[in-house]
Amino acid sequence: MIDVKNLTKWYGSVPAVDDISFHVEKGQIVGFLGPNGAGKSTTLKVLTCFHPPTSGTATVAGHDVLDESLQVRRKIGYMPEAVPFYPEMRVGEFLKFRASLRDLRGKQRKIAIEHVAKRCWLSEPENMMRRPIGQLSRGYKQRVGLAEVMLHNPEVLVLDEPTIGLDPAQIRAMRDLIRGLGDDHTVILSSHILAEVEQTCSRLIIIAAGKIAAEGTADELRRRVLGPSRLIVELKGADDGEFISSIKAISNVRSVEATAAGNWTRLTVQADTNADPRSEVFALASQKGWQMRELRREIGSLEDFFVQITYEQNVLAGERAVASA
Repeated sequence: MIDVKNLTKWYGSVPAVDDISFHVEKGQIVGFLGPNGAGKSTTLKVLTCFHPPTSGTATVAGHDVLDESLQVRRKIGYMPEAVPFYPEMRVGEFLKFRASLRDLRGKQRKIAIEHVAKRCWLSEPENMMRRPIGQLSRGYKQRVGLAEVMLHNPEVLVLDEPTIGLDPAQIRAMRDLIRGLGDDHTVILSSHILAEVEQTCSRLIIIAAGKIAAEGTADELRRRVLGPSRLIVELKGADDGEFISSIKAISNVRSVEATAAGNWTRLTVQADTNADPRSEVFALASQKGWQMRELRREIGSLEDFFVQITYEQNVLAGERAVASA
């Protein structure tokens, strides 16, 4: 559905996007992440035909963004970070106006507006469609913006920071709405809120310093930052030395460290990568008659991975700049 190959975009002597390639399948909800200045907004503007690429290719629904930009625009709905509105227009009037710009007329326009109003929770309460946009809360404005880009039922939705400025309840509502869009649309979503992206998207693409730094599911990326498997265990019923020597004898366990936790001993168990000796630790504690109040495997967070991978990419970018100077 979206195919990017060796895409590069220069602003003067500055490469905003540097030879990136990725593919998005039909029906996927993909998170496009990166720190400020990483190149994600530039990439989205190329995909939505706001900026031409300097080199490389990008196709959306089989149409080239440079040679077939009108066809791409018919297939895509773009919701920018700051949605442009006419604040004095009522919600219904605004949607009619935008539908007319999409060549929707008469009954077709009416059906489209009713559909997006229901999908974006604008049809209830009933007076919402009659309210001036300038009087709406930030959350409702975002709903109106999303409804507007869905009017022509595009195959692809590009959403740039759709939850920025929303309160927690509004973020949850918008997140639920976006998750439901995957049934009918391919969605590429840009956001700085990692927890939101992790709960909404089936796949993530991380860009840093104009390069694709990593891509995969949230679980795959977390495993990359975790490294060796690590267990946290809290036990009582023996001294630290017995705990350590007994657990170290388990296969795939590298090291065991003990610290006091009141009357309990807190043990940090390092195991080989991808090893999970929790069942062996539990069986050992049962055999020895130890009391156990905690046994868990530590999982690396998406935030940890994001910080690590973007830092590494920025260091590489700095080294390349020095080498070319």
